This record gives sequence, structure tokens and C-alpha cells, in this order.
Amino acid sequence: MTVRTPHTPPFRDPRLPFAKRVDDLLARLTLDEKVSFLHQFAPAVPRLDVAAFRTGQEALHGVAWMGPATVFPQAVGLGATWNDDLVRRIGEAVSREVRAMRARDDRVGLNVWAPVVNLLRHPLWGRNEEGYSEDPGLTSAIAVAYTRGLRGGHPTYWRTAPVLKHWLAHNNETRRDTTSSSVRPRVLHEYDLRAFRAAVAAGAVAGVMPAYNLVNGRPNHVSPYLREHLRAWTDEELLVCSDACAPSNLVDSEHYFATHEEATASALLAGVDSFTDHGTDPTKIVARVRGALDQGLLTEADVDTAVRRQLSVRLRLGEFDPADDPHAATEDFDTPEHRALAQEAAEQAIVLLSNDGLLPLAPDARIAVVGLLADECKLDWYSGTLLHRSTPLEGLYERFGAERVAFAEGVDRIRLRTADGTFLRVPSAADASDRVRGAEGALDPALLSGRTDLPPLTTDATGTELALVDWGEGVLTLRAPDGRYLSVADDGYLRASADQPGGWVVQETFRLEPYGGGHLLRHLGTGRHVCVTAQGVRVAVENPEVFEPVVTERGEEAVARAAGRADVVLVVAGNDPHINGRETQDRTTLRLPEHQERLLRAARAANRNTVLILVSSYPYAVDPAPLRAVLWTAHGGQAAGTALARALAGDSSPAGRLPQTWYADDSDLPDLLDYDVIGSRQTYLYFEGTPLFPFGHGLSYASFGYGDLTVRVAGDTVHVSCTVTNTGDVTADEVAQVYTRAANPSVPRPRRELAAHRRVTLTPGEKADLTFEVPLSALEFWDVSQNRRRLEPGPYDLLVGASSEDIRLRTTLTLDGEPGTPRPILHHGLNAADFDEQSGIEIVDRTRTTGDAVTPASGRPGELLYRGCDFGTGVTGVSVEVAGEGTVELILNGGPPLATLTLTTPTSGPYDYTTLTTLATTTGVHDVHVRLTGPLRLSRVGFTA
Repeated sequence: MTVRTPHTPPFRDPRLPFAKRVDDLLARLTLDEKVSFLHQFAPAVPRLDVAAFRTGQEALHGVAWMGPATVFPQAVGLGATWNDDLVRRIGEAVSREVRAMRARDDRVGLNVWAPVVNLLRHPLWGRNEEGYSEDPGLTSAIAVAYTRGLRGGHPTYWRTAPVLKHWLAHNNETRRDTTSSSVRPRVLHEYDLRAFRAAVAAGAVAGVMPAYNLVNGRPNHVSPYLREHLRAWTDEELLVCSDACAPSNLVDSEHYFATHEEATASALLAGVDSFTDHGTDPTKIVARVRGALDQGLLTEADVDTAVRRQLSVRLRLGEFDPADDPHAATEDFDTPEHRALAQEAAEQAIVLLSNDGLLPLAPDARIAVVGLLADECKLDWYSGTLLHRSTPLEGLYERFGAERVAFAEGVDRIRLRTADGTFLRVPSAADASDRVRGAEGALDPALLSGRTDLPPLTTDATGTELALVDWGEGVLTLRAPDGRYLSVADDGYLRASADQPGGWVVQETFRLEPYGGGHLLRHLGTGRHVCVTAQGVRVAVENPEVFEPVVTERGEEAVARAAGRADVVLVVAGNDPHINGRETQDRTTLRLPEHQERLLRAARAANRNTVLILVSSYPYAVDPAPLRAVLWTAHGGQAAGTALARALAGDSSPAGRLPQTWYADDSDLPDLLDYDVIGSRQTYLYFEGTPLFPFGHGLSYASFGYGDLTVRVAGDTVHVSCTVTNTGDVTADEVAQVYTRAANPSVPRPRRELAAHRRVTLTPGEKADLTFEVPLSALEFWDVSQNRRRLEPGPYDLLVGASSEDIRLRTTLTLDGEPGTPRPILHHGLNAADFDEQSGIEIVDRTRTTGDAVTPASGRPGELLYRGCDFGTGVTGVSVEVAGEGTVELILNGGPPLATLTLTTPTSGPYDYTTLTTLATTTGVHDVHVRLTGPLRLSRVGFTA
């Protein structure tokens, strides 16, 4: 314990409560100092011996951006483990490495921006790899586990301070800073908010980061939900950190505010406490806050509120109590335990999708491993730099012996001939350093530039054979024989200089565009074509070179040769996390790229014993019928290859489970920007088609029997118990899954919904007695007529099984609940956004600060349905609050219009509402349809008794 001396200020006295210490330090700071703390990079205050502090250290599946660190599987892979305890241990390991790395590099921050709890609603989302699951319950369980590990177990001091990303309803990269997610109240409360609430309520979260998008017409960075929901879930001071550049977007791209002073003030008042904008330069944010203060848009008390939250986090991290901080001396980095944990996680993330008995492989099998990812250990934007590396090929060499494993990558080998008959040549660079992108660490890796220490490409009579890969949609990479990818540096010259494609703007991708009798080679990073100059090959605006690709060998030829000589062929396919689906870019299809389809067809034609191994950040639509087995794993980090080889050999039995639905075809998907999971029947919760592989699916080398289901209700909890027995002949894990279903609901409810899960390891013949506790609140729904959650009386199915579609046990219990009542519209009217169903409607902002309204989407008429509206003994009039211009029609039970109200003179703006009234009479209970026509916003419908 630190002993307080007469000169120790109260904010450094660990005997005092944190709140009093924050008060003391806040009182000592000048207004200018407090304003400076609002930027991501808060400066030091030397006169108080207060150090500089920055929010934000990426740590999604290991410490990212700051150089070498242990790399665990991608977040979607951690979700596939369905193992809360494992993920908690990974969080502990990551936070220990954060501390150890900070001890030698003070650029490493303790306020970690992880995990991502956005739900994987749509599999074409470019950032699918960052989330855990499409299910809010599973996402919450994994997020609670990871944040508890990141926080540490000390009751006072936190090892790191986790920030959840990205608040709220954020699942598209397409125009992500200007699109609005239309989220009806039921989806908001039953789906999107749930993913955040459990982790915040568990007390292991220091804050959240708002997302770039808008929700219901209002940017997330000025959302009233931060106050109304987030801060209501906990008594802790939560630190809300903006996403990068998002404060400026409020004016520059979203045009939501006229000035940056107004935008910054509004974000601060909404609850944003730390502004991530303009990199390490705080001057613009500081000037905007000072301007807002001068204009009376903010007060010093508003600034104090935000700074208080930051100081609270810093105290919890032990910054002002170095002698008492139990984490200060942490040195655990790249330990044997962390390496073993990375391999354990990679093994538990593997999902066996189908298998006709070919797997596990026979010990003496002759194996051909082929495909574009067969000898790759891919990283993503939020990975650290690899300390250790294991590819599928390396893992198979190690497990089966190199003499039993043949390899064919399947690239197309080409030379590029110029118009004058010469070929592109990669000059020798034998003396160049073997530099790996990002190894030195960077606060912002987007600023890392390409290498210029290598000679540019030239041309000569023979040229250099290049390895071409088409990653889909004509996006190509070209690799030199030494393994380096062609890339373009800031000077515009082409060099074979990159160890992998990567970067915020990828400089290693190209497209061949037909032109005349040949092709232009467009560099996608700059958008410019490649030309040949006397100084070397470069990109330029003018004089593009016309190339003819001369194919030396097609990839499928090499694959067929290797496959034909093997007992079994393993086709390793998937994605490069920096190309096509990634941050800033959504996918356009579930299909495998054609290049990889060609390789798969060639392997299958040459050898019927073909296994497809998908290593990817997201689901694909593939046909498993002609394949002996299919496996999927996310990019598994540093131990991916070893883990995969062990699973293929049967040293471990695959037991990962799908954390999201795998759809059979693009036609099964809703529009990417359709966030109404209920109305458009999205995710396993509502999807009514036949999935390729269902949520929770995953096979094993063992078999399991389920039995002895008992269910009882005690107080506010449903107690579920059952037995699971390993009826196979190998030790394996099983993931028992409990689902609930309202059997006779009054409103659309999930087909089934995950309520609990447990991953257990069982030896052959071993039986496990499993118990689960399901709170009755998990069976509630958001009643829009009452504006609250309600447990509906009636029968509920309790289902236990191995996936959402593989149900082994079931029973039904009847709950009393709370009966529904008609909407009391005489007293409360109808808030427009509280509809039961809609068609052609978009929810928008009532004002810039609060409330919702509705408007027809895409310029077509829209319709709303409000069920069971009680008009009592009668109404005599109807009123509507509207803005814009157009017509509102009220219709009862599908009959003729009860009332028609038309706003013929447009209001002065979208927030300038006026009230229209008309006479109308009716009594009793009716379903009310409201039809909107024209560019009209409807906020509320009122009735006069």
C-alpha cells in the first residue's frame, strides 16, 4: 500500500474512493488542459506529473499493429469454439501481452478496443471476421468471457480497459458513413442492444465505440441511445471513444450539422468522451471544442463530464498507483502457455461440415494438399505480426512426413508481354533486407508506405514468370518467384516488394482489362494503369502499356497432376482477408471465386477422394455432395496449420460449431441494408428456407446420445437438465445447445432461439450430467403496444440438441405470463415507429437529438400496421404530426379509409413538424393501417375522444 505523505495530492491517495480522487484531479486541471484530454492522444500535464494517455489499442484476437505478438484465431473463429472458458483465457493472455509490450514500448495502450460485438446478421458484410455470431446470446457469452479476461480478476485494478465495438446496428461497409440502418423497436431491443448489454452489465467493459453509420436517420455518434440504454445498464463511468474520423464525418460526409463546432458539441452532449480524429494531431478537435464553448454550445461542466469518465478509466488501470498496481510487472509475452493456448484455440475452432467416413485420414495415406491457401498463414487488418507460423502444408509435413505429402498451389503461371514483344522482368534483389510489413509496429498502420529500397520492374526478352491468382471479380495478385508480391510504392513504381497483400489501401492488387487485341493492367490501389518507361515500370495517367498474358501453366493442371498420384486430395480454399470482403468493402456473392472453383473441379475429376478445407473469414455457398468431406475454419492464427493437421489425422476430433447460418444461395439473402431481421426473416432465428448448413452445426469423429431431459420452473428461472453420452470410440467434445420457442405467439417470434450452451469433453462411454439455467426474461419479447418487455402466457418449447436443426430432446412447458391488452391509443396515441408490421417504410430521426419518425422508402407509398388498437367508446377526430409534404390515410381492418389528411404546403425542413386534424368516428378494437404517400415524415397519430 502506498503511504500518503503530506505532499501527496488526494488524486494519488489509493485509500480514497475513486470518485473523490477524480474530483480532486479534475479540480486541479485548467479548462485548456481538460479540453486537450478530449482528443484520443491526451497530452501530459507536467506540473501535476500526469502522463500522456491515448485511447485505443487494437486487440481483437491478439495485440495488433504494434509488432510481433501471439496471434489467435479470428474473432469469428473464437465464436466457432462455443467455449466461454477458452475465450476468457485468451482474453487473459492478450491483456498480459499488452502489459508486457507496454513495458518496453509506451506506444502500446491499455485502453483496448475489443471485442467487436456487432451481430453477423448478413454473411456478405466485409467485416464478418470481426464478430462472434449472428446470435445475440452466443455473442454476449463470448464477449463477456473475452472482456473478463482482458479486464483481469483483481477487484480494484484492471489489466486492460476493454471498449466494445461498434455501437450500433452496423453490418455494411458500403457507404458505411452515410447509410442509415432502419431498426424497428423490436429489433432494437430483442436483437441489436442485447449484444452489448450483457457485457456491460457484467462489469468488465470500460466503454463502447459508436459505429460510422446512422441508425434511424441519426448518426451513432450523436445517438440518444448512449444515454437512454448504454449508461443505464451500469453504475460504472463508461468511456465512449469515437471511431476514427467519425466526428468530422458528421459535417463532411453526413452533412448532419452545418459546422464542426455544432457537431462536436452535439457528440459530446450525446455521450462521446474521446474524439479519434486527425490522427495524432489534437489541434482541430481542441479548436472545435473551444469554438463550441465560445459559442455557448457547451459549458465547462459538459467538458468535465467527459474528462471524468476518462480519468475514471485511468484510475482503474492503476496509472496513479504504480506501487499498488498488481499488473505493472507483467512480463508474460510469447510464453509456452500462450503458444499452447493459440494451438488449443485453433483446434477448437475447426468445424467439420460434412464427412462420409474418409476423415480422419489413414496414417499411411498418400496426401496431395492443393489450393491457394494450402501454404498460407493469412493475417487480417487487426492481426499482430506473426512470431510463429504454421500453414496447412507445414502442419501436414510435420504430422504425416514430407515424403507422404505432395503440394500444388494452383496458381496460374504467366509472363506479361508488352506491345514491343518484351516481357516484364523482376530484377534481382539479393542484397535487400527481408522486411515484413508491420513488424516495427505503428500507431496507425494505414500510414505505412511501400518499399522503395528495391529496384523497379523492367522489361527484357525473356521476362519473369509470375504467379497469378484471381481472388474473384477480376481482382488479381501477381507474385515473383522469390515469393514477393508486385506492389506500388508512393513513387508510383512497380516492385516485387510485399511479403503479403495488405494495408489500408491494398497496393498489391490489379485487374486485366481487355483493350484492343490485348489487356491494360490497372493497379487497383491507385486506379491507374501500368506503363513502361525508361526508368522502369510504373503506374501513370497516360500512355498505358498493352499487355498480352502468356500462360505457362494453368493452376488446375498442376492440381490434377498432384491429385492423380495421391490416395486423398485436400483442397484448401478460401479468402485473403485483405482482398474483396474486408473493412471498407462488402462481398457481392457467397460463391467461391472462379479460380478456386476451377481447382476444386480439377481435383475432384482427378481423385474422387477429395476433401474441401475452407479457410475463410465468412461463409461460402458450396455444393458438398460430390465431396467426401468439408471442413471450415476461420484464419486460425499462428498455429492454424498444426491444428488443422491434427484434426485431419484424428489426433483431435473437430468440435467447432457454426456461429452463423451458411446459406445455400445468394437468393436466400436479404438486401445488405435491410436490418429488419424479423420482417425479412433473417438469421436462423427467422429464416424459413433450407440452409446449406444451419446455425450451431458441426460434426465429430464420435457420436453422442442425449437423454433424461427434465425441466422445472423455480422463481424467475427455468432449470433444464439432461445427459449427454459419448457413444463413439474416440474422446471428443460435444456442444450441447438449448433452444426455446414460443409455440403459439401472438406476434412473429423466432423459430427457435439459443438460450444456453455447454462444450464438454467426453471419453468413449462417458456420460455427463448437464444443467442449464434459463431466465424467464429470455422468453420475453418487446411489446410495442406497451413499450416494454413482456412474457406472453402460453406454451413454450424447450429443445436440446447438437445444432439449431439437430434437436434430440424436446418438451413443452406452459407459463402464466402477462396477457396482452389492446393498445391504449386514446391516452397515448400511436408513436409512428411503434408499428407491428411495415411495408416500404424507413425509420428516420424525429429531431437531431431525440425521437423517431417514419417515411416512405425509395419514393414509393409505404404502409404501417398497428394491431389491436382500442378506440374505447368512440373517437371523433384524428390528428397527425407530419413534416414534408404528402398524404396520410388511416384504414381500419382493411376497409375504406377512416381518415385522409394531406399536407399540401411543404414544411420548411424535415424537422419542422405541423399537426393536421380531421373528423373521424369509430369505436371498439381494430387493426389500424396507416398509408403514407409522398416525401412525408410521420411522427405520431393522435385521437380525440
